[in-house]
Amino acid sequence: MTGSGTDRTRPSIAGQAPIVILVEPQLAENIGMCARAMANFGLTELRLVAPRDGWPSGGGLKKGATAAASGATHILDNARLFPDAAAAIADLSHVLATTARERGQMKRVFTPAEAMPGLSERIATGERVGILFGRERIGLTNEEISFADAILTFPVNPAFASLNLAQAVLLCGYEWLKTNGGEPAFRENNPSPPASRATVLSMFDYLEGELERCGFFPPGKKPIMTANLRDILHRLDMTEQEARTLRGVFKSLAEGPKASRGEPKA
Repeated sequence: MTGSGTDRTRPSIAGQAPIVILVEPQLAENIGMCARAMANFGLTELRLVAPRDGWPSGGGLKKGATAAASGATHILDNARLFPDAAAAIADLSHVLATTARERGQMKRVFTPAEAMPGLSERIATGERVGILFGRERIGLTNEEISFADAILTFPVNPAFASLNLAQAVLLCGYEWLKTNGGEPAFRENNPSPPASRATVLSMFDYLEGELERCGFFPPGKKPIMTANLRDILHRLDMTEQEARTLRGVFKSLAEGPKASRGEPKA
């Protein structure tokens, strides 16, 4: 079942991207949620290293992963299986290893935001790159990390730094797509142009006239209070329609409920 926001009629993001490698994932749901996170951000190639319950069958693993993928089944269907991490990265030229702990290895350490521009440059020149993600409970072993060119870690609360697999994949995918020109799925669509000065000043005149009529301004305070009020309204950066609507609100409040019902004012 696909999730809210899935639109098969729109073009999907295409192009080379880092390969996601899950080392000995334990839970089917985590594999599926990783696939979903990958699809969200244009990552397409998934490699699985010795899943605990087997792949694609065994212990209902594939079925549970498919349900959790929420429509990203194409990634699961094309996932490749490897016996160990070394085999999974054998054809790659550059590898990052994720970890939340210092490992005492003399490796460069990057956040996803720092790492993705470099990965993008490597992929643009034809290199194959991958990111290793460790087991849910213990992460990657020191030996597996030693296979990598650098460490990838996340700016998280040091007192609670543990991320689940899908969270880690999602953060990497987000930074990857952002680095490569990712745009929001939609932006505000407001056909009304910015409010003209004439509309805004007319609203000011009406509002200030009504406030003066009802005795809002203390003696001698009107100039500074109207200037402050205008500054407040200017910060709204209104469109033409918004300014006209706001003036209508002021007018309705000033004229009271009788006018809104079409009854004559006393």
